[in-house]
Amino acid sequence: MNKQKGLLLLVPIYLLVVVVLGFWWSSEPDVPDLALVVEQRAGVTLSDAPIGVATTASLIELSDTLLEKPGGYLSNDLFLPGVFLDNMPSWEFGVLVQIRDLSRVMRKDFSRSQSQSQEDASLKLAEPQFHFDNRSWILPASESEYRTGVAAVENYLKRLADESTPNAQFYARADNLSAWLSEVENRLGGLSRRLSESVGRPSLDLGLAG
Repeated sequence: MNKQKGLLLLVPIYLLVVVVLGFWWSSEPDVPDLALVVEQRAGVTLSDAPIGVATTASLIELSDTLLEKPGGYLSNDLFLPGVFLDNMPSWEFGVLVQIRDLSRVMRKDFSRSQSQSQEDASLKLAEPQFHFDNRSWILPASESEYRTGVAAVENYLKRLADESTPNAQFYARADNLSAWLSEVENRLGGLSRRLSESVGRPSLDLGLAG
């Protein structure tokens, strides 16, 4: 009888813990300070950072936030409370899409002087890792694949920030920026259309006017 009472007491405690964790894990992380991110990731101040370091450090910071925020990566969770959360997995997918777009443009455009030039080996490894299935729980888990991509980008950043051995490049040209902005434009256009289609638009019937 005492064991049954103990179990009955544990159930509401467990549910309370699950609810509290659900609220905590559903809170969006704060926007980081770019200057602090560059200093921590690359070991240089923002004003002295070589071209491309701030963009690359931001990509790493965004990826780490996706994986290391409270509750960790939740999109592939099979247990409480993660399995019942929907706002945070939606947020995670939006962040992941931005990571994928930026890593693709960095591999194809920013790190290459022209279309015939050789790809950076680290970015070549990182970009497909970020495109791994975002809901894979095991064998392999999404987190392990994304962490492999982060490690590759960190290698690129290390070489990019070391001006004594310039074996990594970042070409901050207008055409490269245009390529990334085109990706952003396409995403925003698609989201705008989905939002407009999800809301009914009231209209006046003028057929009997007058």
